[in-house]
Amino acid sequence: MGQNAVITGWGYYAPSRVVTNFDLEKIVDTSDEWITSRTGIKERRYAAEGETTSTMSLRAGRMALEKARLRPQDLDLVIVATCSPDYIFPATACMVQDALGADRAGAFDIEAACTGFVSGIAIARGLVVSGTHQNALVIGAETLSRFLNWKDRSTCVLFADGAGAVVIEASNASVGIESAVLHSEGSKGELLMVAAGGARANPSSSTSLWHDEALAAGTVVYYTRLASLTAMPIEPCR
Repeated sequence: MGQNAVITGWGYYAPSRVVTNFDLEKIVDTSDEWITSRTGIKERRYAAEGETTSTMSLRAGRMALEKARLRPQDLDLVIVATCSPDYIFPATACMVQDALGADRAGAFDIEAACTGFVSGIAIARGLVVSGTHQNALVIGAETLSRFLNWKDRSTCVLFADGAGAVVIEASNASVGIESAVLHSEGSKGELLMVAAGGARANPSSSTSLWHDEALAAGTVVYYTRLASLTAMPIEPCR
């Protein structure tokens, strides 16, 4: 029997600045009741000046490594899942790899928005189960507060900042991460996007998170994801 992939460590970092729904009432046309009834969100965290996706990733990654009792120099791979990297390149994962002192580890970013962290775990699991890697540090981190459109109440209330991390290691145990199910809906990509910053549109000071016909699009995104989530738990059992 081949080796399994197990989670041996976990960590997180949440910025200290707390922004409540009542704080948002002062800057955008919304209310605590409107936000809570539609999302369940009461507060979120925003990064302080000087905090970035890489610095938050580093804090979460160090905590996960400590929990796993794994030295950075023994890491095989660092994956950072983010759609708000410090730069287009170098990869945020490379910055984390360097700051950790994980000299022998490979490092790369993946950009899959809300599913980024799950996708990173799926990739790490595949590499560990295949035997090519003995371990990996997977981090999901965002600094989305710096991309928000403060005129769009259906998105600016949703997104915030922080980082979470897990260490995945090879194990001879009979249990582990049994499977991974990944889906996408590329045809609806324009419903939620950062329109500038890529090859199609140069970065500008107006770069922000937006979607067309904000409230209607937000409803479509919600119900599309809800339909997918109800079907996905069955797939690994087939």
